[in-house]
Order: sequence, then structure tokens, then C-alpha cells
Amino acid sequence: MSGAALVVVVVVVFFLALYLLQRYGDLRRQQRMVLLGTLLAWYLCFLIVFILPLDVSTTIYNQCLLDTANQRTPVTQATRSNQTDNDVSAYPTVGEPKACDKPWSYIPDGILPVFWRVVYWTSQFLTWLLLPFMQSYARSAAFSRVGKMKTALIENAIYYGTYLLIFISLLIYVAAHPSWQLSWRELQTIGITAANTWGLFLLVLLLGYGLVEIPRSYWLSSSHGYLLAKTYFKAAKMATEKVEAEENLADVMEDVAAVNASVRQNHHLRKCVDTILTKCPTDYQEDMGRHVESPGGEQNAIPTKRSLINLHKKVISAVHRHAQTQVQWSILTDEAFHLEDVAKSQSSPVRQLTHSFPSAHHHGWIRRFFYTPTVEWYWECVFRQSFYRLLAVLLCLLSAAVVWSECTFFSTHPVLSLFAVFVDKAEKHHNYICIEMVCFVSILFLCVCVYSTVFRIRFFNYYYLVPHHQTDAYSLQFSGMLFCRLTPPLCLNFLGLIHMDSTISHQDRIQTSYTSIMGSMRVLSFISDGFYIYYPMLVLLLCFATFYSLGSRCLNLLGFPQYITDGDLTSDLENEGRELIRRERRKRQKAEDGGNRRWDWRERYGVQGATGRTRDGYTEIKDSQGSPVTEIKNSVITFNRRDRDPDEQQRGLLQDNSSDEDSPNRRSTGGRYLSLSHPRAGIFEDV
Repeated sequence: MSGAALVVVVVVVFFLALYLLQRYGDLRRQQRMVLLGTLLAWYLCFLIVFILPLDVSTTIYNQCLLDTANQRTPVTQATRSNQTDNDVSAYPTVGEPKACDKPWSYIPDGILPVFWRVVYWTSQFLTWLLLPFMQSYARSAAFSRVGKMKTALIENAIYYGTYLLIFISLLIYVAAHPSWQLSWRELQTIGITAANTWGLFLLVLLLGYGLVEIPRSYWLSSSHGYLLAKTYFKAAKMATEKVEAEENLADVMEDVAAVNASVRQNHHLRKCVDTILTKCPTDYQEDMGRHVESPGGEQNAIPTKRSLINLHKKVISAVHRHAQTQVQWSILTDEAFHLEDVAKSQSSPVRQLTHSFPSAHHHGWIRRFFYTPTVEWYWECVFRQSFYRLLAVLLCLLSAAVVWSECTFFSTHPVLSLFAVFVDKAEKHHNYICIEMVCFVSILFLCVCVYSTVFRIRFFNYYYLVPHHQTDAYSLQFSGMLFCRLTPPLCLNFLGLIHMDSTISHQDRIQTSYTSIMGSMRVLSFISDGFYIYYPMLVLLLCFATFYSLGSRCLNLLGFPQYITDGDLTSDLENEGRELIRRERRKRQKAEDGGNRRWDWRERYGVQGATGRTRDGYTEIKDSQGSPVTEIKNSVITFNRRDRDPDEQQRGLLQDNSSDEDSPNRRSTGGRYLSLSHPRAGIFEDV
């Protein structure tokens, strides 16, 4: 089994990273370089997490061999001096130590150091050099590769300058120390220490949020009433974002129409205008092709190239944001309908979950044979609440163990860190399976707390990871950068929790291969003996702040609505969302009834082309005929939308309009949410 466990982990982790990328990104339509960079960043970070327990068990086995060799030498000499000429016994003496058992996942010497060097330095190259440049390149709206590279270089020059100042400050500190001599190894350690310090600073903030929010979210999610109320709240917020995205897209299309009319076909900027038009929705392109003349009958001023670049960036952002809101609104309404159906089925005497819109659910072979309506009823109405609450209790115990260990891991006599106690007990019994399980569960829980926070946080529309293939290239690469910067300090912090880092525990032990790559943190004593020990204790204060929702309450005061159960704004948005879902249900029911009537008409009078289609299948085809762009154009008489009161558009969502029967269903028949972005032929094309 030597090295087999390493190979298995490498393969399994690759498919895990690929699955997450497929869930959040669009493998068929986004840039190949963006997908490759994000996949590589996630893959390397997950490798560090999954292989570190194997490194710990291998190091403990090597330490056992060393301890056995040191104890066997004096025992053997004493045995030889006391032997008689007759050699009374050929068996070992009672004091001879027991031989060490090789772990099943033992990795031969020399493999892990090379492996960690490749993984660590590749991830650092990605997060500090390649991904920031690719971010700026993908976000640039220039019309040529040279212009995009120029913009990326200028932005990254400012970005790298801040980190260069930090590195120079640490370099001066080391150079001023009389007992230190600057060598390549020490410079390398200073760079690693600076990167890990930056990562640990952000790591504790994210960890403090995840340790409380993850157990609490599972406990609250056990109640369907809570989930339904929160879904209504999210629907009200999403409706506002949907209206803003539609208004923004209409305004941007107005500017594009004006530019299209002002720039003639023989103008040298016409190529730039045509590039902008290719990013517009198809219906708008056709409309602009029919109305080439200037709106209002007057000639607009010819734009400059810089203004066209800014307009290009607005078009890309507006189209993508509009597609995001349409897909999210469809997902949110489906979730609300499902929760309402569950609430109705709980009081029904029939123990089967009945869906209001069966055509919206795609029944695969697994659902038909295993997850039947009866099984779904028992899961949703009987077992789900107990399972979620039991899981929440277990996660709460893990969170308490992490907080206690983070505040006491520096104490080695006595050992107060719970994870260090578990590993030490298993080490004494040579139980390598238990060691690996403790390490794997502990570090996986830490990663879930940190990574889930990365997936949940949202910086306005600047950074936002959206499932169902709706995450833009900038957010994907930004998440890859965060993972590469957070994973190394997270692993070092975990090694400190189990007392496998000599910088923290001050024990004379064999270091793990991962720690040897990091170098000795004792080069900077004020970091190794101060910041790395006392700063993680801040996680206790952050847990209290998260428990009392101080961050959400502050955001509410600043005008960013957050779901707080005892807030007046929350109840108002819940009522508004309930009304929106009711209107959306009525619209969808009208569309469903209309599709059924048309199907009956075709079935009764034998209209050709209807054979081979089921009633549900016809409804899906009918629903998919609409598009978000058509919905906007139906609500917009002209491109001039600037004088309209935005409150009127918000109130329009609460009115029942029969013309909305053809509301778009953003899912294809295969159940995959589509993207409005165009497929890119080149690897460095526009986002």
C-alpha cells in the first residue's frame, strides 16, 4: 500500500474540485484559462487538506521508529553484558520495546517533501502572480489584447506595491538583528511568514463566523416554517435586485442604441461598436439593426474610444447581472413552491408529497424508483427535522472543541487542546486509523467553516459566488486566490492544535514534511511567539458577535436588509415576499392551465407535430419559449427609462398581469440552468 493512498487521494480530490467548478462556473461557455486557473487553485488547496492527515500519520510512525531505536540500543548492550556463556535464553528481554506497526497509508521517504514543494509554490504563484493578472485581464473591457494587458499591468503594479512594502519592512527588521545573517533560506522563510500572517488574519475572521453560523443554520433549517419565512424574505430582496437589473440593462441598451446610431459604418470606431453589439441580447441587436437612425431625429456626438471601453464594461456587467437575477428568481420561486407544498402535505391524511407544478420537476430514474412521493413525504415531514437537529448538535460540539483548542493549544504541560489529547492517545496505542480520522474530521470541519464562509460572503456585486453555473470569471478567480491564501495558514494552525508544530509546542520531535517546507518561524520571534499564539484567541469574541448577529444588525442599520427574526424590516419584507410568491404562483398556474388547454385542443383535433409529447413536456416547451430580454422589452415602450419612478416598477411586481403567462423558465429540459453569455472561441476573449 506504499503510496497507493496518495494516488487515490490525488484522483478523488481532482473530481471534487471539478464538481464544484461545474456547479458554480459554466464549463462550456466561460474562458478556458479562467476555468483552468480556478480549477488548479481549488485542486491544490484541497490536496493540502486531504493529504495532511497522511503526512501526520507517516511522521508519527517515523517518530516511533526513532524512539524505538533510541530505546533498543541501551537494552541490547545490557543484555549482552549480562549474558552467560550458555546463552540461557535467546528471546528478548521484557524491557525491550514493542515494534512499531507501519500504517496502511504510509508514504515512503522523499515523496512528501517534493510533493509539498510543488503544491505549495504552485499555489503561491497562482495567488500572488497569475490569478491577479488574469482577474484584471478578464475584467478589462479594452478591445485588444494589448489594451487588456496594459490595464492588467497598471492595476497589479499598485496591488503588488503594497505587499512589497510589507516585505521590505520585514527585511529591514531581520537585517537590523545583529545575530542573524540574511541567506536565501531566511528570505524564503520571511516571505512564507508574511503570506501566512496575512492569511491567518483573514482566517480567524472567517472561522469565527463559520463556527457559529453552520451549526445554527442546520438547527434553524430543521423547521419548515423558518425556511419558508426566510424564502419569502429572500424573494422580496431578489425582486428588488431583479427590477434594478432590468432597469440597468434597459438604460445601458439605450446608451448602446445611441452610440450605434451615431457611429457610421465607415468610421474607424465602428469595429468597437460592433464588438459591443455582440455582447447585447439578441432581441436588442435585431431592434438596433432595424432602427439605425438616431433617437429623436438628431445626430449624437461621436464617442471616444475611452467612452466605448466604459460602455463595453457596462454592457458585460448588465447582461451578466440580468441573467443572474433571472436564474436566481426562478430557483427561489421553485424553492418557495416546494416549501409551501411540504407545509400543505404535513396536514394531509395522504402520506405522499404532492407538487403543485409537476412539470417543473424532472423525474430521473433515481427519483422514480427510490425517491418516490411517499419516501419524499417521510423525509420532509418526519425524519428531516430530527436528522438536521442531531447534525446541528454534533456540529455545535465540534465548534466548542475548536474554540477551546484555539484558546489553549499553546499549553503543552498539561495538554489542554482536545485534538492534541486525541492524537496523543491514539499515538500511544499505534492506532494510525484513529489518528488519520481525528485529523481528517478536524481539518475538514475547519475547512468547511472557512470555505463555506467564502462561498456565502458577498461584496455587493463585486464578488459573489452563485451556483447553477452563474458565477462570473472575476468571482471564480477571486475565490481561487482566497483559497490559496487561507489554506496554508489553516493547516499550520491545525498542526499547532495537535502539537505537531515545534514552533508552537517547543517539543523535540520529527517535523512533518509540510512543516519543513514552511521553514522555521522562529526567524521572526515576535510573530511565532506572539501573533501565531494569541491572535487565534480572537475567534472567541468573533463567535460571540456572530451568535448575537451583531454584523447583521449593523448591516441593517446601514441600509442592507438582513434576515433577523425579531426585526420590523424583516417582517415587512416577509409579507412582501409572500405576496410576490402568491402572484408568481398564479402566473405559473395560468401558464400551466393554458398549456393544458392547448394540449387538449391538439389531442382532440389531431394537430400534427403533437405526437410523442406528454402533457408535461408540452408545458416545458411552452415555458422555455420566453426569454428575459423579451420580458424586459414587453415592459419597456422605448429605451428612455430614466424618467420613470423606480417605485412604480417595484409595485408592478405585485400586480397580476395576464400577459405574464409566458414567464421565462430558465431551465432547459435537462434541468440545467442556462447562461446568457456567448461561448468564447479564444482563451483570452472577453468575459
